[in-house]
Amino acid sequence: MELSSGAGAGILHTVRNSRRTIFNRIFAAIYTAAVFTLLSHHILSLHHSPSPSFITLSFLIADLLFTLSWITTQSFRIRTVYRTVFPDNLETVLPMLDFPAIDVFVCTADPYKEPPLRVVNTALSLMGFDYPAPEKISVYISDDGGSHLTLFAFMEAAKFAKYWLPFCRRRRLMDTCPDVFFRSSYSPTIEIEELKNMYNDMRIRIEKVVEIGKIDENYLANYEEGRETISKLSRWTFSSQYHPTIIQVILDNTKDKDKTGVPMPNLIYVAREKSKMSSHHFKAGALNALLRVSAMMTNAPIILTQDCDMYSNDPQTLRRALCYFSDSNLKPNLGYVQFPQSFHGLNKNDIYANEFKRLYIVNPQGMDGLSGPGYMGSGCFFSRRVFFGGPVFFVDPEIPQLRPDHIVNKPIGSKSILDLAHCVAGFNYEDQTSWGTKMGFRYGSLVEDYLTGYTLHCEGWKSVFCNPKRPAFLGDIPININDLLNQTKRWVLGIYEITFSKYSPIIYGTRHMGLLMGLAYSHLAFWPTLCVPITVYAFLLQLALLNGVSIFPEVSNAMFRVYVFLFVGSYAQDCLDFILADGTFLRWWSDQRMFLIRGLTSYLFATIEYIALLLGTESDGFIVTSKVLDSDQGKRYGQGLFEFGVHSPMILMLSTTSIINLAAFFMGILQILKGGDNLERFFAQIFVAGFVSVNSWPIYEAMLIRSYKGRIHGKTTIISTMAATTLYAITSLYFAH
Repeated sequence: MELSSGAGAGILHTVRNSRRTIFNRIFAAIYTAAVFTLLSHHILSLHHSPSPSFITLSFLIADLLFTLSWITTQSFRIRTVYRTVFPDNLETVLPMLDFPAIDVFVCTADPYKEPPLRVVNTALSLMGFDYPAPEKISVYISDDGGSHLTLFAFMEAAKFAKYWLPFCRRRRLMDTCPDVFFRSSYSPTIEIEELKNMYNDMRIRIEKVVEIGKIDENYLANYEEGRETISKLSRWTFSSQYHPTIIQVILDNTKDKDKTGVPMPNLIYVAREKSKMSSHHFKAGALNALLRVSAMMTNAPIILTQDCDMYSNDPQTLRRALCYFSDSNLKPNLGYVQFPQSFHGLNKNDIYANEFKRLYIVNPQGMDGLSGPGYMGSGCFFSRRVFFGGPVFFVDPEIPQLRPDHIVNKPIGSKSILDLAHCVAGFNYEDQTSWGTKMGFRYGSLVEDYLTGYTLHCEGWKSVFCNPKRPAFLGDIPININDLLNQTKRWVLGIYEITFSKYSPIIYGTRHMGLLMGLAYSHLAFWPTLCVPITVYAFLLQLALLNGVSIFPEVSNAMFRVYVFLFVGSYAQDCLDFILADGTFLRWWSDQRMFLIRGLTSYLFATIEYIALLLGTESDGFIVTSKVLDSDQGKRYGQGLFEFGVHSPMILMLSTTSIINLAAFFMGILQILKGGDNLERFFAQIFVAGFVSVNSWPIYEAMLIRSYKGRIHGKTTIISTMAATTLYAITSLYFAH
């Protein structure tokens, strides 16, 4: 075990290597030999295989893409590490007066898809961090929708915060999110009931104004400064999606105190200027606007970016991050500390694999032994310096006030400060500047988090993965498959924008970060291309089986054992990784099933759309995922039932696949019953068809058994049956020749 400490005065964190590293390397060597044996078999078969060469070529391409994925996956298993932090030791290294200030960025864009009450709960939970000086915390709300409803919600929240924050501090609450606390099994007291009544009153007012879309003048009676701003926003919101900059200081730590007399955290609402004359760069543009506005007002050296639907689940999180930022050995090159994304409300078996355990836990632990994990878009603490060039070179901003070492010496509400803040939030401020390329969060992809982390690592910054036992943050999840698949499709389109650019990780990344980090980023970059082998293995084997054509080697053939080893070895290692990351077998089964489903839908359709974009068609662009939960959907999700509900091309694809595989499985059984050597010839194809059919059980259930809302539409079932029949007819003609 290696130990690291800050200033030698106490252990702040420890790091240990995974005990499985040697096993992983030995297994990788054996598995690689088997992979190359398989590829050699495909190449030789192209010349003298009895089956059509198109089929052999298809499986060669499919297995080459699987091989690429396998090779890149090994980068996560070469040097896996596990870290532990000791926040209680922080004050032995860092005097309380030297605790740095922190700027928290929370982005929202649509009050109807991202309910303001939920955003308010996120902000209140972050304001409740356990910190010696609450006034050093500044929470910035970026509202790209420019909605008066969101601003009103935060004005209401500011009044409640004056009672809520001292309560959290005095009780040392772990659940600093009000909604979570009041839904828990707390011991009631008079004080808690009073707070609950205050919260419910706030909730009712916020939900009412969102429901009717306007604010009753009686609600604004107690607001002086914000009343005029709300009036302006209400006109701009309903007249156009474009609007001037609005910055409203809701809480100012120099003036506002809680009911115990302690200064409040700063709370600032920002709606950056939006115009038809300029590109807005979606979330990355909003974050860069906050980066500049916060520099004018507070310029804290540490920045936390947080999704609007992910609340703080541990008030010690900020202290945990500081255990790394305070380490003199790490500090010169440490760009950010990433916490995993975790979610509440998962059903027992996590049927939609919303945990993304490999993406959010296993892979980051592997990258942590190299240069560190990528940026996940939320739950990440940055050094402000990281946004102005690499550790050994500095990109000077346009005005001195934007420098990360600039000292703000005026109140955040002063006219001169607000004038500067409005200026840097203007829609044309970034014209002819390095913002989005050399400074700030990076532009050029819908997945600004992946691109930003990747670019920072290429510049020489390191990062740390902090994964405490109690999740630092908890967020919402999609509870219907259509939302889930569309969300993944959007991510894939963003990834392709990087994968096939001049900054492709396989070339540019490897050259700037080294082979292993380049492969690690390449794994995600080329992950969507697995739609090709998944589609090949989901259709060609089964269509051949339906036509009585054998594709795989016979059971007695030595190559059959190679296939078995590759399949069992890959799945067994993946299952082991999942379970050792605090998973369960049934959740792993859901994870591998959703991997196949995403491959046939999100990955495939995003690939087709990306190719279409290259040919000049237009895209829908960024669409905000709805965070509004339907109670009936919630009940079905809790019961472990898939929620389909809508007729869509992606659902149609799933239905067609499941029909073909089920038909092929039964045809294979009939072939075996005929006797002869059919079991030898068709066993592998029957197994694959059966494997896909077992994974397709929720689809069969939604097509044939369920009769209530959430089932697959009858129209989808009819069209998919016709599509499956057409595919069979076409391939019958092909195999006949």
